[in-house]
Amino acid sequence: MATTTAAARETARNRAIITDFARRFYTLRQVRTAFEAYVAPDYIQHNPGLGDGREAAIAALTPMFSDPGHSFSIRHIVVDGDLAAIHIFVKPDPAARGAAVADFYRLKDGKIVEHWDVIQPIPEKAANPHPMF
Repeated sequence: MATTTAAARETARNRAIITDFARRFYTLRQVRTAFEAYVAPDYIQHNPGLGDGREAAIAALTPMFSDPGHSFSIRHIVVDGDLAAIHIFVKPDPAARGAAVADFYRLKDGKIVEHWDVIQPIPEKAANPHPMF
């Protein structure tokens, strides 16, 4: 019983962290504020186009998140223990079809320590009327 309670507490704590991180990062676009509050300095980045470390992420992401044409719409947030996933609809400009992005994070001691992502462009044609979202 104690293990279940501890796991539930960890999930609840991490859900609060990820929810506020997502609000600051994707919605308010406060890249530095979000990363300094919630990301460990030695953050591990699995996206092959970005370097490791909090400062590398801030440097790489700030231009994109500063562009008013870019839009980021959070569709789902899932947290279980030390892992979190954020499903996002991203458009580089208003005319673009955009992409479905799934960002996965691992947390340790209240900080995001690791990130993976999957990026899937929205196709021109789909076999169903509700692709991606």
